[in-house]
Amino acid sequence: MGKVIAVANQKGGVGKTTTTINLAASLAILEYKVLVIDSDPQANATSGLGVRISDKDSSLYDCLINDVNAREVIVATDTPSLSLLPSHIGLAGAEIELISKIQREFILKKIIDAIKNDFDFIFIDCLPSLGLLTVNALTAADSVVVPVQCEYFALEGLGKLMNTVRLVKGQLNPRLDIEGILLSMYDSRLRLAKEVVEEARKYFGERVFQTIIHRNSRISEAPGEGKPVALYDANGKGAINFFNLAAEILKKNNLPSNGADRKIAGISVEPEIEDNSAIE
Repeated sequence: MGKVIAVANQKGGVGKTTTTINLAASLAILEYKVLVIDSDPQANATSGLGVRISDKDSSLYDCLINDVNAREVIVATDTPSLSLLPSHIGLAGAEIELISKIQREFILKKIIDAIKNDFDFIFIDCLPSLGLLTVNALTAADSVVVPVQCEYFALEGLGKLMNTVRLVKGQLNPRLDIEGILLSMYDSRLRLAKEVVEEARKYFGERVFQTIIHRNSRISEAPGEGKPVALYDANGKGAINFFNLAAEILKKNNLPSNGADRKIAGISVEPEIEDNSAIE
């Protein structure tokens, strides 16, 4: 049965979609069967994985509102072993439509429960809010990855998200846990970035992943090509960062590395926690 991980933070621009796409792709390249669920109406995870959805195509919206079977909507991506349940701008109206539904917080969970055995990991890319769609994601998830940008005000609002996680855990989903807080967009040249890392580890301790995602131009360029960075720039530091993160998650969940400690696509992905190379 697959592990369901929501990637959430109510702050925008912290790297949720980037994390979802590249972490999922890294695990897929390591031969795990992975599904990405794009629950953001902006559909950036969908386009970032090279999938184009027209108004006539089914999406997550149809699963949530019209009870369409998720297996009929899931599509393959160019990354082997990586599938996608796509989003569409029509999802923007789903929160209003969900309000009148019975057990509205559990609708996404029911969708995922029906397909959970088909995958090793299921990642939910959440929109930047703590609305009903995000609550659905947290109710369906086993754990949460929280990307945090290594910049000023980065930790602001993190307490609010943690409180939401506690509320969902107490009232809707007792198994929900924090998979980890991911420090992203790290610029080793900036003192402020180093201070954010220190503060995060001071207050959240072992909940902070050891792996840090460095600010990297290849990571930013890859979605424009509809590819994860591991396919766009397999030898680059961005790809190494996300393979390191995948290796850390596999170790945390007592799962085989499937070669995460060997060379993949010509790069070494053995975790180099603190001393990843500086920006390209």
